[in-house]
Amino acid sequence: MPATQRVLVIAATDSSGGAGLTRDLQTLTAWRMEACCAVTAVTAQTDARVQGLWGVPTECLAEQIRTALSDGRVAAIKIGLLATDASVQRVAAELPERSAIPIVLDPVLVASSGGALLEADGLERLRRELLPRVSLLTPNLPEAAALLGAPLAQSEPQMLDQMRALQGMGVAAVLLKGGHEAPAVDGQVTDRLLAPDGELLRLRTARVPGSRRGTGCSLASAIAAQLAVGTPLSCACAGAQAYVAAALAGDPWSATPLWHAVGLQPSVESR
Repeated sequence: MPATQRVLVIAATDSSGGAGLTRDLQTLTAWRMEACCAVTAVTAQTDARVQGLWGVPTECLAEQIRTALSDGRVAAIKIGLLATDASVQRVAAELPERSAIPIVLDPVLVASSGGALLEADGLERLRRELLPRVSLLTPNLPEAAALLGAPLAQSEPQMLDQMRALQGMGVAAVLLKGGHEAPAVDGQVTDRLLAPDGELLRLRTARVPGSRRGTGCSLASAIAAQLAVGTPLSCACAGAQAYVAAALAGDPWSATPLWHAVGLQPSVESR
């Protein structure tokens, strides 16, 4: 019997359980995917504030990644909070080629409560050394603006310009999350996927009232789970969007087994 494939999660702990590795592992379990992890940092936080953040020594981080990759079972990689310039440098150096294993980066820059989660030198190194290693980048609107050192995009043409600029930094594809966009008249939220070939796809779902920490972690992990089993990128992004919407509505399990079991093909709108 062949060994089960895994997703390697490179991220930080969250003592509140609301985000980070806890949310990643919960999501991968929902997608029936085995996980292994490399801890980048330890945080003490609540829904209201980050009390403290301590980076893991870089040699420890590197050895975790090497060991996880050593048995050949990792079929996708999800990267979250990196915290320090040294961690960004070490992770970029240890990653396999994205042509061999798909790599999803959720650029965790600022906590929901407002505290910075990546030092300034680390942000510059992420742009220069990590983005060119990544298969898919999943920023929200503020994160995309921060990565580019640009104002927040206010219209779809501006969003597309920013997505193309991020792709120009070397990332293969960009999924720009629309949760921070002004609510649409029809009550929907639109995530936009700029595919490696430059095609723009719009993924729409109903906007669920309220907010929840860790949705970015869940989305990126759900995408990685699907890429690990060969799901096409657009389908993986739409499936993850459905999972997060169900989670916000209070029933994350409802979207997952059905989607995974029957291979639903999402409806996406092309440019």
